Amino acid sequence: MLKKSKVSRKVKKSKRSAKVKRNLSWNKPILSRKLVLLVALAIIAGTAAYLQRPEDLGLKLPPPPADALYKQSGQPIESRVQDLLGRMTLEEKIGQMALVDKNSLKKIEDVSRYYLGGMLSGAGAKPDINTPQGWLDMVSEIKSQADNSRLRIPILYGIDANHGHSNVLGATIFPHAIGLGASRDADLVTAVAKATAAELTATGVNWNFSPSLDAPKDIRWGRVYEAFSDDPMLNGTLGAAFIEGMQAAMSGNPSIMAAAKHYLATGAMEWNQSNNKKFKIDQGRTSADEQALVSEYLPPYKAAVEVGVSSVMIGLNQWGEQRVIDSKYLLTDKLKTELGFKGFVVSDWYGVYEYAETSKYQANINTINAGLDMAMLPYDYKDFLIDVRKAVKSGKISRSRIDDAVSRILYQKFKAGLFDIDTENAGLENVGSVTHRQLARQAVASSVVLLKNENTLLPLSKNSGHILIAGSGADNVGRQSGAWTVEWQGVDGNWMPGGTSILQGIRQLAGNNRIEYDISGIFDGLTSKADVGIAIISERPYAEGWGDNANPTIEKADLEVIQRLKLSSNKVVVVILSGRPLLITDQITGWDAAVAAWLPGSEGGGVADVLFGNSKFSGKLPLPWPSVIQQLPINTNGITNNRTRPLFERGFGL
Repeated sequence: MLKKSKVSRKVKKSKRSAKVKRNLSWNKPILSRKLVLLVALAIIAGTAAYLQRPEDLGLKLPPPPADALYKQSGQPIESRVQDLLGRMTLEEKIGQMALVDKNSLKKIEDVSRYYLGGMLSGAGAKPDINTPQGWLDMVSEIKSQADNSRLRIPILYGIDANHGHSNVLGATIFPHAIGLGASRDADLVTAVAKATAAELTATGVNWNFSPSLDAPKDIRWGRVYEAFSDDPMLNGTLGAAFIEGMQAAMSGNPSIMAAAKHYLATGAMEWNQSNNKKFKIDQGRTSADEQALVSEYLPPYKAAVEVGVSSVMIGLNQWGEQRVIDSKYLLTDKLKTELGFKGFVVSDWYGVYEYAETSKYQANINTINAGLDMAMLPYDYKDFLIDVRKAVKSGKISRSRIDDAVSRILYQKFKAGLFDIDTENAGLENVGSVTHRQLARQAVASSVVLLKNENTLLPLSKNSGHILIAGSGADNVGRQSGAWTVEWQGVDGNWMPGGTSILQGIRQLAGNNRIEYDISGIFDGLTSKADVGIAIISERPYAEGWGDNANPTIEKADLEVIQRLKLSSNKVVVVILSGRPLLITDQITGWDAAVAAWLPGSEGGGVADVLFGNSKFSGKLPLPWPSVIQQLPINTNGITNNRTRPLFERGFGL
């Protein structure tokens, strides 16, 4: 009875205190679960509060006046940046540092809700209807969302236009960088970049993740074709020419921002040292000393900085034992301070978190403090916004570092004219235009390298003769374009509207020659040998990682084609479509002529031009062509691993 009365008095005294006491009874599982639930709800509530705009929370942040300084195009950019920065909340600043993949956007309204600074189209992130108009509609809808935010800061829309606006069906596909490197023509590279910029502008895109300033030292790497050369001087010259063309202001339109990538020493990774277990060399480790840093890897970026490149993308590789993206020495001390880079630093796909040996929260802290300004997330943008805000509030990332990053991003947006120019006439007629295709054909002809030409077989005569054509690359615009075309890993077949295969180009120029084609080189019913057989052999398209190859050689089916043509033709010409030099030492002695056409893109007629003498062979090898696998890697001076001469030196071309 006594116990009951005490309990009754306690209950009558305060139901609230009893409830608190029950919640503190950790030895009771049910009550403990309730406490955990309450804590979780509090966390969720705090998270939800952050992920709402101030106006959603009932806060009346003043809209900027119509005559705000940052809106005045006549004011100095520095003044406009500082004025806008002073009006931004912390959340608005952090949002500018987020770069999100289009296919990862939960709701299109998130662009304005979280003040996102950039969007991109990653692998396969294209409109439902893949046409120039479809791209313009998709990008315009996303960009218009920025107008719904308080400060109406324009959003960047980025894409990998590595060799033309190649994700768009019907666009002009130029030679990959390795082909442009073989041309050694800076003016041509600038013209290609300007044409690409015009096609990007037509579809609303304002940021190109190009050019690659990588240093390919090992042909086993699957991204050799993305670089101009392994020579730092040639790399820097052509990279700067590309940036100048890409960022040149076009009448009535904002300019396109370029991104020099992949900082630093990407392409010089060691075989079998990849961080990614699926790959052999890509995303691996670069071992080099300070001297190599200064003499081989930094010069192309110095050239890019000197012509005002807007952004620099950080690679997924390591420098020694440290991820490049974690290195304050490389990002801040070398790039920003020593080279004087005034643009902003952006990560590669998932680059903040890829191979990080920490939590995502700590990875954000490490990379931003190292000098990263914008994170290509590309998925978990809400977590990024929460983590960075938490890190700033706790002092783990300083507000001055956030202000520096955002100032750099805003400066480039102002510089490109994004705040001041509304594009009314997108110029869709520029996409795949006759003028651009003619330029691409010229670029193809300038990039082809003549490796062998016994008895001056090439150029071929247009007089009456019999020519057999065969091989996997003869009538395949997809293979001659390579990866980063329509799809990330490329396509196999004639997918590009308006594209011309090499076979089609030959037929247009063959004059009175009798042309026969069979992909396998099986020509039944021949009563005599043909005058010439042309084998157009190719690599299957490949992009990063999946292109890593321990033994880059000609495929068995194409070798069989060559053998058949040798039996059915008096002379044999071999045209090699590849993203890198292939090991051909044992085969080339049996060919009458050999041509390296690289990955020429949509205008196969350019290859026909040099084969039939409409254009002269002028291309020179942009990197050494090894004779055996044991020579790899070949260093910048052209010295092979076993101190023997390569099959062809850099700069070779008949």
